Amino acid sequence: MAGLRIRKRHRLRQKEINGLASGIDSALGTKSFDDTCIVDRAETPVYDILYVNGKILGMVVRDTPFLTVRGILRYGATRRFVTVDMGAVKFVANGADVMGPGIVDVEASVVEGDLVWIRDERNMRPLAVGRSLVPSSEMAGKPKGKAISSIHYVGDRLWVLDEDL
Repeated sequence: MAGLRIRKRHRLRQKEINGLASGIDSALGTKSFDDTCIVDRAETPVYDILYVNGKILGMVVRDTPFLTVRGILRYGATRRFVTVDMGAVKFVANGADVMGPGIVDVEASVVEGDLVWIRDERNMRPLAVGRSLVPSSEMAGKPKGKAISSIHYVGDRLWVLDEDL
């Protein structure tokens, strides 16, 4: 697997850190990093990544801050989740988009275009981060087709890059 090309890594100021953290916290209902943490931002061809105290725990996708799978594991999240059945786990964990029939639960506030995190129904552990293609009202009852486009998942280049740190 080819590595992720990282460019222009730089340290963020307190004001920038607080802005990113508040965006993440309001979206996910969590208490993530704050201005006491050392946060760097780096560019990749797909999204920007956030190093928090040396670990990749956040990302910025089209100007929207969000936690990576490791970030969700570290800080927890109570909002913007989509739960998939155990039959979909293998596919989602390998980077597949989430199809409507595999969804068993979705947090009610999710709208089309939101970044969401995908979890399995048995363990409620995060598997991936993606962009919602339909609102929550259509998602759980979607009989066929894509509901979420995958952006980052367990085992992808970003996940592997963080293991190397």
